[in-house]
Amino acid sequence: MTSRSVTKAAVIGTAVEFYDHALFGLAAAVVFSDQFFPAGTPLAGTLGSFAAFAVGFLARPIGGVVFGHFGDRVGRKPTLVVTLLLMGLSTAGIGLLPTYDQVGLAAPILLVLLRLAQGFGAGAEYAGALVMVAETTDPRRRGLWASLPGAGVQIGILAATLVFTAFAALPSFETWGWRLPFLLSLAGVGIGLFLRFRVRESEIFERERARGVSRFPALEVARRQPRSLLIAFAVNAPFGAIGYLLNVFVLSYVTRTLGLPATVGLIGNVCSSAVAIAVTPLFGLLSDRVGRRPVFVGAALALTLFAFPMFWLVDTGRPVLVILAVTLGYGVCVAAMFAVLASLLTELFGTRYRYSGIAIAREWTAALTSGPAPLVAAALVAGAGGASWPIALLLMVCGVIAIVAVLLAPETRAKNLDGRLSKEPVGSGAVI
Repeated sequence: MTSRSVTKAAVIGTAVEFYDHALFGLAAAVVFSDQFFPAGTPLAGTLGSFAAFAVGFLARPIGGVVFGHFGDRVGRKPTLVVTLLLMGLSTAGIGLLPTYDQVGLAAPILLVLLRLAQGFGAGAEYAGALVMVAETTDPRRRGLWASLPGAGVQIGILAATLVFTAFAALPSFETWGWRLPFLLSLAGVGIGLFLRFRVRESEIFERERARGVSRFPALEVARRQPRSLLIAFAVNAPFGAIGYLLNVFVLSYVTRTLGLPATVGLIGNVCSSAVAIAVTPLFGLLSDRVGRRPVFVGAALALTLFAFPMFWLVDTGRPVLVILAVTLGYGVCVAAMFAVLASLLTELFGTRYRYSGIAIAREWTAALTSGPAPLVAAALVAGAGGASWPIALLLMVCGVIAIVAVLLAPETRAKNLDGRLSKEPVGSGAVI
C-alpha cells in the first residue's frame, strides 16, 4: 500500500464529505428558507434554514464516538467506507424531498432527519482520513501529506460552490434545479468507494491490533490523555466557528443584509476555496520546517487582526472588495490553520485511540460551535440592526482563544506514530 494511493482515497472521500456539507450550507443560505419553511418574514426563514444546518452538527458527536470506536477496534478502512456511503446517500435523499408547499410540516421534518443522518456519517469521516494518511506517510513530511485531506475539504467546497452556482443560473433553479447538485453527490461517492476498497489497512494500526486493541477507545483516550483531548477541544471549538462564519454566514449576509446578488458571495467562496487548495499544502510543508505551533499561531493572529478590516471591505457592498475580503480571510488564514491542525491532531493521540480522540474532539466542538455559528451570527446582526461589528468582534475572540490553546499544546512535529504507547505519566497529555 503506497502513501499516494491512501492519500488519493482520503482526499476524494473528504472532498465528497465537504461537497455534501458545503452544499447544504449554500442551500440553507439561499434556497431552503423558501422551500422547506412556512411563509413569513425573511428573517424567520433564514433562522429556520440555519437551524436545520445546525441540527446536523448535533449528530456528529454521536457519529464521532460510534465510528471512532469501530475505527480503533475494527479498522480505519471499513469505517471510512461506511461513513462515505452514509454521507452520500443522505445528501442524495435531500435532493428528492418534497417541499413545504407540497407536504406541509413533513418537509422540514424530513429535511432535518436527513441532515441528522448526514451529520452522523460525517462524524468520523475527516478524522479517519487524517489518521489513514498520517499513519502511512513519511514522518519527515507528515505536515505536508496530512494537510492534503484538508485540500480535499477545499476541493469539495469549491466543487459544491461551482455546481450550485452553475445550477443557480437555471430559470427553474428555485423549483427543481436546486435538487440536481444534491443528486450529483452519488457520482463522487462511487469514485470514493472504488478508491477506498482498493487500499489496505494502516500498517501501524495492524501492529497495534496484533498487540490488542482498546476495548473502549473513547474512554481510554479520556483517561490516558485528558490534556491532549482538552487542547484539541480548545483549538477546534473557535476554529470551527471561524470557518463556518466565513464560509456560510457571510454568503447569507451579503445577500439578505447587504442586498447583493447571491452570485457575489458564491464567487467569493469559489475564489477563497481555490486559493485554499493551493496554499494548504504549502502551509503543511512549512509546518514540517518550522513546527506546527508557529504556523498556526501566525495564521490565527493574522485573522484576528484582519477581522474588522475584512468586514469593512464587505460592508462597502462592492463585489470586488467583498470577494477579496473573503478570499484573504478564508482562503489564506483559515486554510493555513486547517493545514496545521491536520498533523497536530494526529500527533496528539496514541494509535490505540487516535481515531476516537480526533473524532471526539472535532465533532463535539462542531456541535457546540461550528453548527450554531451561522445561526448565532444571524441573530447578532439582527440585534445590531444589520451592523457587522458583532461578527468581527466574535471572530477576534475566536482567534484569541485558538492562539492560546495552541500555545498550551506541545510542539508535536518530531513525534512518531509507530504505535508504541507513551511512557510518560498518565494524564500528562503525552503523545506517542
